[in-house]
Amino acid sequence: MMLPVYLGLLQKAEQALAASYRKVADGHGAEPDVYHLCQTLAKQCDQHEQALAPVIQRYGEQPDDEPERLHAVEMSETRTGPVGLIRDLQDLYVLASMVDVTWMMIKQAAAGLRDDQLTKVVGECEGQIKVQLNWLTTRMKQAAPQALIIAR
Repeated sequence: MMLPVYLGLLQKAEQALAASYRKVADGHGAEPDVYHLCQTLAKQCDQHEQALAPVIQRYGEQPDDEPERLHAVEMSETRTGPVGLIRDLQDLYVLASMVDVTWMMIKQAAAGLRDDQLTKVVGECEGQIKVQLNWLTTRMKQAAPQALIIAR
């Protein structure tokens, strides 16, 4: 069974996303909405990780033997200015997309296993990740005109 590999991958991805939200919040604190929403979304990721804990305890987690081509790594620094903000939001979007697709695959495994507890955890967390992706998209659309046309 490869579910433990994906549970470990998801746990690490949620941790990286939470840390990255916090980094963007701190780096773009002059944007109040970005600061507060990134802090809130980081807490959601922390809650997702906590919700995964009993599932990981039951199924375990294990590293994959395959070399990783794509893995979640937290952002090491933020950029400055309007273009820096949209690039940082874009990085968050890529991380959140990885989390989203991993939840989707775990949802399929939960259905195959007929694991009601795991299905419930996925249902709660997957919906929040989709909202995060929607906010990131909306915020990038809002910032793009000024950053790409006006800002220097």
